[in-house]
Amino acid sequence: MIWWAVGLWVVTLALSVGGGAWLVPLVLRHAESRAGARAQAEALAVLGNGTWIGLLERFAITGTVLAGYPEGVAVVVAVKALGRLPELREHPVAGERFVVGSLASLVWAGSLGVAGQALLSSL
Repeated sequence: MIWWAVGLWVVTLALSVGGGAWLVPLVLRHAESRAGARAQAEALAVLGNGTWIGLLERFAITGTVLAGYPEGVAVVVAVKALGRLPELREHPVAGERFVVGSLASLVWAGSLGVAGQALLSSL
């Protein structure tokens, strides 16, 4: 049984990180389809490392939910928000991109974590 649990952890975390790397940009493109090119370029310049942060965020969120510690999601969100707060105050367009991307990432990672936890509980 332990190997099934380890395999489930690995698959769930991989789906969270990899699937989110595909899903979040798709959501952002849809959300930004009405924004001007200049505003998009400004947001990308401000949030330069957002992709790496998003990968780590999804890994941490899914991992905390799988571990049975959903309160860890609040810690991840707080650390991410506090780390970006100075940049977001000065650039409202980047702030909007940050919120949309973060919510898409959070919903994806949290959903996979809950699904994985349900499967782990059934083993």
